[in-house]
Parts: sequence; structure tokens; C-alpha cells
Amino acid sequence: MLKDKIHQLARENAGEIIAVRRHLHAHPELSYQEHKTAAYVAEQLKAMGITPKEGVAETGLTATIEGKNPTSKVVALRADLDALPITEVNDVPYKSKNEGIMHACGHDVHTSSLLGTARILSALTEEFEGTVKLLFQPGEEQNPGGASLMIKAGALENPTPTAILGQHVMPLIPVGKVGFRPGMYMASADEIYITIKGKGGHGAAPELTIDPVLIASHVIVALQQVISRNASPKTPTVLTFGKVAANGATNIIPQEVTLAGTFRAMNEEWRAKAHDIIINMVKNLTASMGGDCDIEIDKGYPYLENDPSLTARSRAAAEAYLGKENVVDLDLTLGAEDFAYYTHEMPACFYRLGTRNEKKGITSYVHTPTFDIDEDALEVGTGMMAWLALEELQH
Repeated sequence: MLKDKIHQLARENAGEIIAVRRHLHAHPELSYQEHKTAAYVAEQLKAMGITPKEGVAETGLTATIEGKNPTSKVVALRADLDALPITEVNDVPYKSKNEGIMHACGHDVHTSSLLGTARILSALTEEFEGTVKLLFQPGEEQNPGGASLMIKAGALENPTPTAILGQHVMPLIPVGKVGFRPGMYMASADEIYITIKGKGGHGAAPELTIDPVLIASHVIVALQQVISRNASPKTPTVLTFGKVAANGATNIIPQEVTLAGTFRAMNEEWRAKAHDIIINMVKNLTASMGGDCDIEIDKGYPYLENDPSLTARSRAAAEAYLGKENVVDLDLTLGAEDFAYYTHEMPACFYRLGTRNEKKGITSYVHTPTFDIDEDALEVGTGMMAWLALEELQH
């Protein structure tokens, strides 16, 4: 059976894919700077006899693996290449060698898994009809999102897929399991930057100043009304300010205060309306207190929606590959992912790969300096992507 062949190939390749993952983990690069990473991926593909198209969106790559009758159907698989500006504290042989940069979101896992999938598919070209298209994209972690740049660069053309699958690590799910959710799954993500301008002065003479610290505090509190009194309780949405900078002192009122935050939503109409409410509220409140302001909303990724039919088929295929007991339901999350751009272009399924192992102490969440995975997940991830792609080609 094809499934058994995929399991066997995943086992046989596991050691080499672990080595690939460790190399990537030790040599992380930030968003849109993934030149060495892209070169390494290209080298790996060429060693399999696959000729990649390099320089897509500058540091991205695409490649195709053709079975029999390659034009019959095309399915795309996606991985991301970039790392985060985090200093790793793990004491492991493959610890990051690039100070202040770390694969803390598992993109090394995604890339090595897709390379493993490519190995499997390359060995099975006589076993399937159609084409599997591989996308290795830059810049998932930073606006405007490498997925949007890949789309603009034509990564979904020549050939054009009928569906796309994306796999992402999940440290809340035990290794050996995967998770799916049909429909809306992740939120849009916008960055908000506000500068409150006042008139600085001595803290003992506030009547001679226009205090931007006080104004900023009112702005932060007032903006929570956007969620509590403007958003429908049925619509998941979040507004958080994580950075406030006021360069005064105990007795110095500064000239200005800067705020930076994030706005998340699951509905594009509400998202646009909320932007207007936020801008008007900040401007009017600041003016009413005698100050002035600049506000910028950097529009980021859209919400992510998994195609119900494709997700149902993928989940059923995952149950056949791993066993029903190893496939779980995912909760809605207000996290964001630029894979969302693909979901607005074609039927898409973004699912989760379990990486947690409490016995080994591997429990840290993504975007932390202690994040790591149980590398047994790589055998699961490589085989799963191959199996899901081939099952979808047969649909």
C-alpha cells in the first residue's frame, strides 16, 4: 500500500531530516534575510534531482515534483524559512550560532519537514498522478508577510494549484498527534503605532504643561471600549498595547509618549470599522485634553480560513495515516499567520503538528527562548505532508 511505503520512507529518512533540521536551527536568519537558508534548501533539493526556482520574492523558492500525467492536478505544500529576534537559552548541540536570532517558532521544522516530504515524493513519482508544488517562503514573522510577496511574485502560477496545505508546530499537542479545524481558525493582525504629543515641563508645575503621559493613559483605557462596547460579543477580537514609552523622569513631564499595540479580528468588515473607531477615538480624546497625536495602523495579515471540504478530506486522510486517536480538534485562536493570504486565494488547510513531550521536558511554547521540539515529530511531519498531498491529488 502507498501509505505503508510513505511510512517506511519517512522512517528511513528520519535521521537525515533531523540533521537538516539541526543545521537550520543552528543557522537561523531573520525575516527577508534568509539568503543562506534559501541556498541550503536549494542545495538539498538539487541533491534530490529537483531543480528549484530560486529568488522568488528574493529569498523564497518554489519547486515541483511531477508524477504521471503531471497536468491532471496540482497541490501545493508550504514551509517558511525565517527565524525570530530571540536569544536562545537551550543547552543543545544545535543551539543557534547567530547571536540574538533563534528558530523559536518552528520554521526550521517546517522547512526540514517539507524537504523530507520532497524526498518521499521523489521516490514515489511512479505511484501518483499530478504535480506537487513546494513553496519555501520568506518573512512569515514580519509584515507584509512573505506569503503575500510570494503570491505577487507568481508562486501560485505555472502551474496553478487547486489546493494548498500548510503544517505548523504546536507545542500544546503531544508528539505523534496532529490537529485540524475547519472554517475560521486564526485572526487578522494589525499593528497600531500612536504618538501622543503634549508640552513637557517640570513635574511640580503641571499647570504649565500638557501632560502626554496622562493623555496616553486615558487613551489606553478608552480604547478598550472598542472591544467592550463596539465589537459584537459573538465576534472574537482583541486590542492589546504591549509597549508604552515616556522618556520623562520622576519630576519631568516629557514632550511625547509613544504607544504600540496589536489589533486582532476574525471578520474583515468589523476589522475595517474598528480601524476607523480607533483612529477617531484617539484623535478626539487627545484633542479634548489639549494634545495632538499621530496614529498609524499598519494593516497586517488577514484572518485565516480553512476550506471546510479540503480540511475534512485532510483530516480523514490524517486519521487513516496516524489513527483516529492521534487526530485532535483545534480551538479557535487569535494568533495570526501569513498562510492566511493563501487561504484567500484558493482552498487551503492549515493544520498543526504535535511536538510536545513532557517526559523529555519539551513543553515550552513558541516565541520563547526555551522552545524546542521532540524530533520524533519530523518523521510524522514528513510522512503526513506526503500522504495528504497524494490523497488530495486523487480527489
